[in-house]
Amino acid sequence: MPIFALRTTSNREDQVFDFVKANIERKALPVHSIIKAHGMRGYVFLEAESKESAEESYQKVPYARGLLPEPIDYKEIEHMLEQVKVQINIIQGDIVEIISGPFKREEAKVTRIDHAKDEVVVELLEAAVPIPITVKMDSVKVIRRSESPAQELKRREEVPQETVEVKESVEEVMKEGEEVAEAKKEDGKKKKKKKKVVEDIDLSMDDDDFNINL
Repeated sequence: MPIFALRTTSNREDQVFDFVKANIERKALPVHSIIKAHGMRGYVFLEAESKESAEESYQKVPYARGLLPEPIDYKEIEHMLEQVKVQINIIQGDIVEIISGPFKREEAKVTRIDHAKDEVVVELLEAAVPIPITVKMDSVKVIRRSESPAQELKRREEVPQETVEVKESVEEVMKEGEEVAEAKKEDGKKKKKKKKVVEDIDLSMDDDDFNINL
């Protein structure tokens, strides 16, 4: 089946890809695949039964600039279509951006990960009511990393904690109380002694100062 190269405005391949795909599905066109070759700017490729079908798929699509005159050989783009399974580092709680599909450019939080199916369940951040949405792992990119439990524990340990002096034993507390009581007792004795000295001085004044000779 022939493959046609559709020229696009540079760096607009994603938009053209999405619009053409929507046209193919809506009009049920005999276009069997649409390909965005990795590393090739300004082109998307259409595998269609005829040139007319390929041309109809991009009618009124912005940034689409027309087909090359002749079909291309698959071998010319085969090296750009090699599928390599890449381990995607996503953990629960990450904030991601959806990069394809109907929720493209929306931000969401990862609530569950299914590694067997290469899928993640996310909740849109801007949604009034959080609704779980399942998407492929390669349809999202992490924009803000969630802290793992180990990282959170380490961060808390690094925060300086206020220290409170704690008495080591009951005996130490009791000893401190006895010292305070003894200090108060000594202070009381000093005050009492001082008062007695003042009283003695007053009495001695009565004997001499009020002796009047007639």
